[in-house]
Amino acid sequence: MTTDDPNTPTGHAVIQAYLKTIDGSPGVYRMLNTASEVLYVGKARNLRNRVSNYARPSGHSGRIARMISETATMMFLTTRTETEALLLEQNLIKQLKPRYNVLLRDDKSFPNILIPTDHAFPMIRKHRGKRSEKGHYFGPFASAGAVNRTLNQLQRVFLLRNCTDAMFAGRTRPCLQYQIKRCAAPCVDKISAPDYARLVADSKRFLEGKTTDVQANLASEMARASDDMEFERAAALRDRIKALTQVQSAQHINPKTVAEADVIALHVEGGHACVQVFFIRANQSWGNRDFYPRIPNDADAAEIMEAFVTQFYDDKEPPRLLLLSHAVENEDLVTQVLSDRAGRRVEITLPQRGEKAELVENAARNARESLARKMSESATQNRLLDALAEAFDLDSPPQRIEVYDNSHISGTNAVGGMIVAGADGFLKSQYRKFNIKSAAGANSDDFGMMKEVLTRRFERLIKEDPDRTSDAWPDLLLIDGGAGQVSAVASIMSEMGVDDIAMIGVAKGVDRDAGKEEFYRTGQRPFALRMNDPVLYFVQRLRDEAHRWAIGAHRAKRAKAVSATPLDDIPGVGAARKRALLAHFGSAKAVSRAAIPDLMAVGGISEPLAQKISDFFNEKS
Repeated sequence: MTTDDPNTPTGHAVIQAYLKTIDGSPGVYRMLNTASEVLYVGKARNLRNRVSNYARPSGHSGRIARMISETATMMFLTTRTETEALLLEQNLIKQLKPRYNVLLRDDKSFPNILIPTDHAFPMIRKHRGKRSEKGHYFGPFASAGAVNRTLNQLQRVFLLRNCTDAMFAGRTRPCLQYQIKRCAAPCVDKISAPDYARLVADSKRFLEGKTTDVQANLASEMARASDDMEFERAAALRDRIKALTQVQSAQHINPKTVAEADVIALHVEGGHACVQVFFIRANQSWGNRDFYPRIPNDADAAEIMEAFVTQFYDDKEPPRLLLLSHAVENEDLVTQVLSDRAGRRVEITLPQRGEKAELVENAARNARESLARKMSESATQNRLLDALAEAFDLDSPPQRIEVYDNSHISGTNAVGGMIVAGADGFLKSQYRKFNIKSAAGANSDDFGMMKEVLTRRFERLIKEDPDRTSDAWPDLLLIDGGAGQVSAVASIMSEMGVDDIAMIGVAKGVDRDAGKEEFYRTGQRPFALRMNDPVLYFVQRLRDEAHRWAIGAHRAKRAKAVSATPLDDIPGVGAARKRALLAHFGSAKAVSRAAIPDLMAVGGISEPLAQKISDFFNEKS
């Protein structure tokens, strides 16, 4: 265990000593304090020159001066090029989260629309993650909601199916989607393969921005159908044209001169930053997303923008054009990194006039307004945390609250849920689900389930951060329950040696009515808050969010269990082969009856695997 040693030397003199051991190679350096915590990660074209700047006793900004004064040791990694140094720097920043670096805290992947190419009648669906499946990808979209809205609109216009391959193979009559004119029903031959292929081609052209061509083709088809007196077909085409017009009118901020770009605007105020990213693809706006990176107080716009751009595209393919509100440090280097990642040229520009400048100004206005809302919400949240500390006699306002709840039905599909809240509200990226593995779930033992969840959570925390130096440790635990639950949890925490974390039990109270909750703390009498106390509403929101999260996890697990098949238990049969088998035979039962030559007729099923599948079902019977 490392601890601060007041006798360990720190400051520019310590840094000066490293100049004897490093040369002018490009690379990455880390500055650590006396507790071996990483304070800062930086890159350099010339390590010796960069470190010599820190060795000077004066001439630094307040942030850099504080960082130097805390530095006790340094670590160095040389690279072949400065480009490699930039990539390594951003990887280390995301991994180590140094306090003096700009850090992008939300780097989730963005959803795309996928039209597969491995099926005669491909479906259209949302896809998130690596582009490993064969097909045409369109995106990214800013959110799942933006994708779902687009998919709903596309179904109305192009009538592509959205059912799974297994469901498609097993249909004997059209489903409701066909009845409400959202699908052409290729599953029961309501449309031929060539006609469905034309629908797929039209949908691809639309997603590529060629909406005028699509609309013109539909209008021509409608005119021909009308001339041929196929009035029902003409009416259906008219409805599709109307739906397409509605889609086009709903897509706002559609630029005429920008086909593909990400518009990135930064606003900094009061030591906080907001970055707005608008996604433009095929001359269409596919939504926007705001980010709130953690920044040092005196970080300038160029430093923040470089850190954001390089971290944001660490695991995402950049578009051909980035429209920025502020310049990035080392623009040539950043451009080179992004171009290498994309496998083509990526351009970074700060537009000053015209439509591109208007796009950036719109993003900047959104960033400014979003940050104002965020700061207002944070101020309210901080007041609530202060009031919470006062109401429950805590030593200080909690910065991280963890709330736990369990969900099951008569012991089946038992799941534990943990939500996290703090000064920034609900921290959804840190929510966790725990599949109950012990007999406590089957026995409907709520105490046992809570013990398993807390044990797994805190044993992992103790293993990963025994010194409690990270912000992953909670200041307060909220438990759904009364005196019994609080006593049981206190015993569990004591066994693990973490009994210094404040804990509150929330019981429903008289008649189990909201507003009559009773609160329990170890060694204290239960008490209640007045009905209109903001702290009461705050705790109710926390408890209800934990309940929602646990219920959602339980329902997802139950749904997965319902859709499970015996194929899941066969070694060598993964998701892709399972889909292929179900699509070919229609059901797991039909697979179990199939002969080995019939199994081998399915793509991806070799003779040894076919034998394994046959043996699996024969042994079971």
